[in-house]
Amino acid sequence: MERHFEVKIEELKRILVLMGAYVEKALEEAVDALLKEDRSRFQKVHDIEKKINDEQLRIDNFCIELLAKQGPVARDLRFIVAVIKINTDLERMGDQCVNIAYSGFDYLQSNVPVESPEIAQMVLDVKAMVKQSLDAFVQGDEAMAQAVMLMDDRVDENKNAVLRRLEEWMKKSPEHIKPALNLISIARSLERLGDHATNIAEDVIFASSGRDIRHGKESRL
Repeated sequence: MERHFEVKIEELKRILVLMGAYVEKALEEAVDALLKEDRSRFQKVHDIEKKINDEQLRIDNFCIELLAKQGPVARDLRFIVAVIKINTDLERMGDQCVNIAYSGFDYLQSNVPVESPEIAQMVLDVKAMVKQSLDAFVQGDEAMAQAVMLMDDRVDENKNAVLRRLEEWMKKSPEHIKPALNLISIARSLERLGDHATNIAEDVIFASSGRDIRHGKESRL
C-alpha cells in the first residue's frame, strides 16, 4: 500500500509539472508576441490556456481521490494540500497570460509605440520567478523558494515605474491613452503573475517543512 501511494504522489507531481510547463509556454508566447510584435502568436496563448484548465480539473480530482482513499498524514498531507493551492495559482497564471494576450493584441493594433523599458525587465523577472518557483517545487528547495519571494519586490517596483511613466505620457499625449492603458494592463498582469509565483514559493516551504509564512507571519503545522 505504501509503495502504491508513493507512485501516486510521483504521478501527481508529474501532472503538476506538466501544468507548470504549459503556464511557462503561455507566458513565453504572450510576452514574445508583444515584444516581437507578432500578433499571430497571441492565439497560441488561448490554445494553451485550454490545456491548463484541463490539467487543473485533472489535478483537483486526483487530489480528492488521494485524500479520500489514502488518508495521508504529516508530510504527505502537507504535500497534497500544497498541490491543491499551487494548482489554483497555476490556473490563475494561465488567466493572466490570456489577459496579456488580449491587451497585447489591442496595443499592437494601435500601431502607437510607447516607450516602457520597465515592462521588458518585468518580463525577464517574472519568467525567472515562474521557472524558479516550479523548480523549487520539484526539488523541494526552500532556499530557491525564498529567492523567488525576494524577486517580487523588484517586479512591484517596475510596475509602479510603468504606471508613473505612462501617466505622464498620457498627460502629454491624451490622444494615445488607449495604447498606454493596454500597457498598464499588461504590467498589472505581470505583477499578478509574480504574486502567484510567490504563492507557489510559500507553498513549497509549507510542503517541505510545515512552515506557513504567509502575510509576513510564521506558524508551523
